[in-house]
Amino acid sequence: MQAVIAIPETSARMSAQEIRERMVRPICGIPLLTRTILTAARSGAGRILLICPGDLPEELAQHVMQRPLLERGVRIQVIRVNGFDPRVASSWKTLEPWLEDRFLWLPWNWVTNKNSLRDLPRVEARSADWTKPAYPTACELGGGHDYSEFSQRSQRGVAVASPESVRRAERFLIAHSGKALDGIHTSFNRRICRPFVRLLSHTSVTPNTVTFGGVIVAALSAIAFARGSYWYSVLGALLFYVAGLFDEMDGMLARIKFAESPRGTWLEGFADGLSYLLLFAGITVGLDRRYGKVAILMGVALLLGAILALITTSLQRRRATTPDRPNEYLGRFYELLEKDSGNRISRIVRQVQAFQRRGVIIYYVFLFTLVGALPLVFCLATLGAHLTWILTLYFNHRFFAQPLNIGPKRTVNTPKEAV
Repeated sequence: MQAVIAIPETSARMSAQEIRERMVRPICGIPLLTRTILTAARSGAGRILLICPGDLPEELAQHVMQRPLLERGVRIQVIRVNGFDPRVASSWKTLEPWLEDRFLWLPWNWVTNKNSLRDLPRVEARSADWTKPAYPTACELGGGHDYSEFSQRSQRGVAVASPESVRRAERFLIAHSGKALDGIHTSFNRRICRPFVRLLSHTSVTPNTVTFGGVIVAALSAIAFARGSYWYSVLGALLFYVAGLFDEMDGMLARIKFAESPRGTWLEGFADGLSYLLLFAGITVGLDRRYGKVAILMGVALLLGAILALITTSLQRRRATTPDRPNEYLGRFYELLEKDSGNRISRIVRQVQAFQRRGVIIYYVFLFTLVGALPLVFCLATLGAHLTWILTLYFNHRFFAQPLNIGPKRTVNTPKEAV
């Protein structure tokens, strides 16, 4: 799919210096024009047609040819056109030699995300304007089609034109930095994290650094639990809750800064597993101070189950996804459970799966610790860990007995298909 992005000409309202300042203005740490191009690429556009006015300095036209774009394999074709106006049919006629039959029109200063490009309105090319994205078709440049039904759809995003719009754009990005599979608890956690993510987005802190920070907090939580007293346990539960927020923040930061990677996904999974192992080890030592050897025996059983669960789920993720898309594991697994809902085990697992996510478990640990029911958490965690690895082996055999077969990549024709 092709995306068309145009930079407006200088005018009495906007000088070349003002255009340059807007092009490089950071939005959550990413220059505005770079963010626009990367958003188009993330939505499925493998080719970018960048239209620059003739009076734009050459160094500004080359500003977009920088490392973040080249590293992602984004192909950009820059052409200079004087007097381009998306509202004028003749301007689109001039571009016909470079246009594909279907393309994405994305204003140069439109801040959005890939999910917001899913249901773009379909319009005549001459009906596009500088204020909102659209989905024109080159073969219909002559007009004569009624797209009023499509053009009434709302577009989600912010056109950056002022300092206030910068703030609104950043709030929009952070508010929509979650995932489709987020539940109520996870969505609430992300709301708490939003101010911190916005602050971190303007620093050099990477998502992996946040991930390691969460592991450190989880280690402090384990130390507190190991002291054994009630108030130290409450402190440990509170720290584990904070470590869970770090787990939310690393993903949010990665999405808004285009820093997702297979390595980061595996690192996040490893950090989650390590955090649980630290937590269980700390609780084991703390309960040993109060209940003696029985706590040690239960702790060994819990740690063994947790390790087996971590190993089996990692192997299942590797089998269920391609090496470059390990982040699609949960979505694919949930989809398979839905299709297999006729099986009682699949149906039950799908219903309870949401309650096993870390964004929910941090609440269980805190509340049960607060009411003095930490041993109950310990028993439930032991049972859950062993059920997890047993069920993982079961579903490996049921769903992933054969290696994942990924056929040739289908050509993406529309933004909706790409997302």
